[in-house]
Amino acid sequence: MVQGTYSRRRVLVLGAAALAAPALAAGEAAAAAAVDMEQVLLACQVDPPKAGEDTTPGAASHVLAVEQALQAKGLLAAGNVDGHYGTATLDAYAAWQRSLGYTGLDANGVPGRTSLTQLGTGRFDVTRPVSAGSRTDSYGGKRVNTRTATMLRAADAMVSWSITLTQGSYTSSNPDSAGTHDGGGVVDISVGDLTTTQRWQTVRALRTVGFAAWLRTPADGFAYHIHANAISDPDMSRQGRDQVNDYYFGRNGLANNAADNTPEAYRVALTWWEKYQRG
Repeated sequence: MVQGTYSRRRVLVLGAAALAAPALAAGEAAAAAAVDMEQVLLACQVDPPKAGEDTTPGAASHVLAVEQALQAKGLLAAGNVDGHYGTATLDAYAAWQRSLGYTGLDANGVPGRTSLTQLGTGRFDVTRPVSAGSRTDSYGGKRVNTRTATMLRAADAMVSWSITLTQGSYTSSNPDSAGTHDGGGVVDISVGDLTTTQRWQTVRALRTVGFAAWLRTPADGFAYHIHANAISDPDMSRQGRDQVNDYYFGRNGLANNAADNTPEAYRVALTWWEKYQRG
């Protein structure tokens, strides 16, 4: 695979172990009575490429409750009920969604509010629900979901120039994207008329409101643009979620699995839209 294409398979660099926690850290030994959907979505993006013994800090008890419910329905083996939202859990949750009659993106293994609430019946309540909103919203004429459009408007308000999309979501029209735009939450942004500083400031604004965002350059095999993934978008494709994993671990989201080249001045702590809104 050439350097400029997106990876379909992530290789975890364990040097980022400071961000990971051993399975079920103290205080996370029992399943949660209330499941925080934000934490489950975060784990769903960060956990799958990781080794089974690792869990996303703060999310393990919530994931465990989901896994126990999936096990009770005969969809997940006991050995995979470990607080780690790995591939087995992703597949089991997709089976649960299909059992409810969902197909396509609605059966992608990523919890939606309705399916998670139904899974929790008699077991747990869902807190901090996340919704992508309408899939037929738009931003500057490009198709995105409502959550993504709202995030883009918030980032746009932080800079004195306009954020203009060259590619929206829910599209497979660009083969170089390798499936990252097939679902929701993923966009490409034009930077041709911006200075280098303005480009990096746009990256920072996008990251501030909850995007995993990178400046793509000819050195990466692309024309200059910004690629951005709305962290914790429940409609995101598996390829897009792999890139969020890369972002979490300080990588560039490309097939070469290189380090993120964003200058330190334009980096922010990982966040997502709902967390950003709470301040």
